[in-house]
Amino acid sequence: MMDTQPLYDLAPLVQLMLLGIVIALGPLAWVGWRNRGAARGRRLQALTVLTLFLTFDLVLFGAFTRLTDSGLGCPDWPGCYGSASPVGARAEIAAAQDAMPTGPVTHGKAWVEMIHRYLATGVGVLIIAITVATWVQWRQAQRGTGAAPAVSPWWPTFTLVWVCLQGAFGALTVTMKLFPAIVTLHLIGGLVLLALLCVQAVRHTQAVRGVQPAVLAVALRRGVAITGGLVALQIVLGGWVSTNYAVLACTTFPTCQGSWWPVMDFAQGFELWRPLGLLQDGSHISFAGLTAIHYAHRLMAYAVLLALAWLAWRLSRADALRVQARWLAGLALLQLATGLSNVVLGWPLLAAVLHTGGAAALVVVLTWTASSSRPALAPHGSFAPSRAPRVSA
Repeated sequence: MMDTQPLYDLAPLVQLMLLGIVIALGPLAWVGWRNRGAARGRRLQALTVLTLFLTFDLVLFGAFTRLTDSGLGCPDWPGCYGSASPVGARAEIAAAQDAMPTGPVTHGKAWVEMIHRYLATGVGVLIIAITVATWVQWRQAQRGTGAAPAVSPWWPTFTLVWVCLQGAFGALTVTMKLFPAIVTLHLIGGLVLLALLCVQAVRHTQAVRGVQPAVLAVALRRGVAITGGLVALQIVLGGWVSTNYAVLACTTFPTCQGSWWPVMDFAQGFELWRPLGLLQDGSHISFAGLTAIHYAHRLMAYAVLLALAWLAWRLSRADALRVQARWLAGLALLQLATGLSNVVLGWPLLAAVLHTGGAAALVVVLTWTASSSRPALAPHGSFAPSRAPRVSA
């Protein structure tokens, strides 16, 4: 059944778009009701923060979709066997499930996959609303009839373009049968989307509250950037581990397979453009290749944890950024605990989803930290003290 189903069937596209609008109406109505009578900037800030929260939830649900092997629950895109929901594809799903009871297509997996698509469409509609609202406020400011938005309208415009690109990678994830490079890029795209929304949410919030960015020494700002880069690289490695199902290549800690340096094949493990479980020549990836994928992520984790601990300690000395420091310390501990649980407890679903959630939260907090601060040079070009002044809320 999966082999005869066209990979792309646009028949249900209009229905899915309408459903996305219906889903988005709930958050839009909630923001409008909670902020009735408030200034346009306040409403835009509330909508951006809520969209950031819902996008974070979408990333978590995407991890749940992948980890429950529901990514191919509907083998075509954007609908399910040409229908807008699994209800209209009951016969096709039942036939596929009868042919392979534990296969990729079951009624439960189809619902998980389609709910993920529904939520993604709703988030896309919310980003369209943010983009339109920001441009309207910007044009009013140009005419002198209102205050300028806290961010350039090109920020949400680029975010909208990015979410469309993210949707395209979501389609390729299905039609290319969980191609590891595509699935990893889809994960990375979701985290970049979080960062884009976080920058806008922070700037809108600062404008609404009248808060100025905290002043940090250039060296500490550079430390934020370096730590962010290390976390980004670690997330890419983690995505590669997950999409290649290499988590259980090592089931002990701190050693792997009873060795501090197990047998590994990095050439196979990091052959990027290949189908799931196979190499470019069609042969199966070796266990040594999977071990290389896992162990590279583990080794990088040591450096990332040290960087996060150092950054949390330094930020804790800046009054205005102590909240971010506590979040970074807590998330580092969460990642350590869930990462170890994945290894020694056999990759439990809860720990795996929380591990992805922790990575997403680190992206948000690091972006929040960078957006809430600015570098300052002392007179004569010397570095300013690292202790930032208190910023009132």
